[in-house]
Amino acid sequence: VSEQILEQVLKELQPLCTAEQQFIEKFFLLSQDAADPEVLEVSMRIVSSPVPLDNEPTTRLLSEIFSSLEPDLRGFLDICNKVHPFSCLQVLVTLNDSVFKMWGSSPSLPSSFLNTVLGNMLLLAKSSFNKCIAALCKEIEEAKVTSKTKGGILPFVSRFEEFVNFSEDVFRSAQRRGELDKAQLRLAGSVFSSINSLSSANLKANTDMIMMENFHHIHCFLCQKKIRCLEGKKREAKQRYSQHLEKYVIKYLGQPLEKLNHFFEGVKARVAQGVKEEEVSFHLAYSKQELRKVIEKYPGKEVKRALETLYRKIHKYLSPEENLLPVVWHAMEQEFIRQYQEFEDLIQRCYAGSGITMDFTMEDLLSYFNSITLSS
Repeated sequence: VSEQILEQVLKELQPLCTAEQQFIEKFFLLSQDAADPEVLEVSMRIVSSPVPLDNEPTTRLLSEIFSSLEPDLRGFLDICNKVHPFSCLQVLVTLNDSVFKMWGSSPSLPSSFLNTVLGNMLLLAKSSFNKCIAALCKEIEEAKVTSKTKGGILPFVSRFEEFVNFSEDVFRSAQRRGELDKAQLRLAGSVFSSINSLSSANLKANTDMIMMENFHHIHCFLCQKKIRCLEGKKREAKQRYSQHLEKYVIKYLGQPLEKLNHFFEGVKARVAQGVKEEEVSFHLAYSKQELRKVIEKYPGKEVKRALETLYRKIHKYLSPEENLLPVVWHAMEQEFIRQYQEFEDLIQRCYAGSGITMDFTMEDLLSYFNSITLSS
């Protein structure tokens, strides 16, 4: 409602001021040089400081007649800005579009006095907009994520979405959106920075899981919005989501076969140090007997039970809103298969002819994952 009133006020100001200017010029036989196109062009620009009133006689007379116009407009804009936390966006668009529509459709040049007043109002609207963006960036950057955070979409990410949704709705038919593009990029940068800072936070929940979910959420959101200036941020969000998904999977997959994984990490380290593959088993800690002991700790039933426990744990902590459980579980299956194949390969290379094999086969492993998925 406030923007409709503002638009109506601006619409009615032009004929009023123009008629008054024409009367003054005709009655007092004043020149109309003030309406020179060059003067108009300068007054239309949004500059970095308020536009001073012209000393030309017509303008001086109009400023006396309409002495309360600019203060009243300032007061009205202030009221409009308080209607909603992001009302300054609507004020900026309404004022901008109305003024340029006024100048573009008028058969005669608008009053230079009105140019000056509206130019100052544009400056005021832009200043309010910039303050709003600065405050929102500060809010996002200083947002505290408590150590008890269990996961899900972080409040400042939702706040960013709220702003983008509101601003895109307001600027949908706007003639200019340069200010908005800069603001959205700035806010997105603050959001990404705040998410990245979680890596050093002391959280009870898995940090990679939280970062993965939030970057995934942002990527999906930006895919829906299709905002040109945020295409780079959309790609970055996808990249960051993939990175943290990989870290999350690798960290948790060490648990079902932890001792076996630790054993083969040691084997790879010896080979990397220059020990010949066929001589690794001569080292006491990595002998055939030690390998058999480790493998015996992971019979097929135990592996399946460990995977079931892992699935329940992931299901418990992943937020249902993002529906990432199937994605994460599939990634874990692929990583588990990769690890299994690597273990088998190391056994063939470093313990050739020993007859040592894992207690479960690849087919068994695939059936474990399939069974867990179907029973969930």
